Amino acid sequence: MASTKHEQLGLSNEKVLEMYKTMLLARKIDERLWLLNRAGKIPFVISCQGQEAAQVGAGMALNTEEDYILPYYRDMGLVLSFGMTAKDLMMSSFAKAEDPSSGGRQMPGHFGQKKNRIVTGSSPVTTQVPHAAGIALASKMERKNFVTLTTFGEGSSNQGDFHEGINFAGVHKLPVIFMCENNKYAISVPIEKQLACEKVSDRAMGYGMPGVTVDGNDPLAVYEAVKEAWDRARKGEGPSLIETVSYRLTPHSSDDDDRSYRTKEEVEDAKQLDSIHTFAKYLKETNTLTDQVEENMLEDIRKTVDEATEAAEEAPYADPDSTLLHVYSEKDGEL
Repeated sequence: MASTKHEQLGLSNEKVLEMYKTMLLARKIDERLWLLNRAGKIPFVISCQGQEAAQVGAGMALNTEEDYILPYYRDMGLVLSFGMTAKDLMMSSFAKAEDPSSGGRQMPGHFGQKKNRIVTGSSPVTTQVPHAAGIALASKMERKNFVTLTTFGEGSSNQGDFHEGINFAGVHKLPVIFMCENNKYAISVPIEKQLACEKVSDRAMGYGMPGVTVDGNDPLAVYEAVKEAWDRARKGEGPSLIETVSYRLTPHSSDDDDRSYRTKEEVEDAKQLDSIHTFAKYLKETNTLTDQVEENMLEDIRKTVDEATEAAEEAPYADPDSTLLHVYSEKDGEL
């Protein structure tokens, strides 16, 4: 019997089922957040829907015990792969004191968790790219063997931070992977109005590194590309630029009305390629996933999301007296 695509990549059935379950968990958390927002319980949602395959495929290709990630604001699937939990993400969305990213001080999507080497980003997009280059430089200077991965949207690839960070990494052959999650829109600006070249990955040549574009709806294709880049980085061969192409299935955020810049038919067409469905189809066709296993997964995820939501709703907000912590320097307990 011929081996399956995931077996050819060295992934067991258990690993790809874990991959699928993490994708499902990201989707179900995201769907719950939209309901909570519309119910007036949380203020803001910036969605991962349509990009889970790229995020989880990349996360599973890394060493989650040693590597560093610098995610961008949609990367729920990536941070779940690196150890964040549904409860962590709910605490952040409810802006509660237990939020590991900022203690309730930051907008949702500013993921950060020191114990899992998830480095927080800032609201101005693309600042994580030079930061990732800096962390990779530290790995090289300290003769350590960890790899850094940072992600960003295709709109961010037009920012100065992208070009400065990727150029620095190319010059110094740093162990860093730059992954562009091309979801076709920079808020309301379509890809054809953002780039003069055909692909974001075309830019890699100018910075002395390989660039590849892969199907962002196929977690195995993303896994393969990131694993190859990871191997290059570990061997001292320098950085890589990976572009994953998918589609943003939701408005830019819960404050956006996407009907002003794209048609309902366009979105519906994109949903036919939704990785949640296409990857499930692949797993069933290879006899890796059964309907019963899938139903058990969904039931377990429903319970996890319900418990996380309840915990976050009941959790306390930060003490008002802590408002100025981490804003001004402290000495002898006083500001």
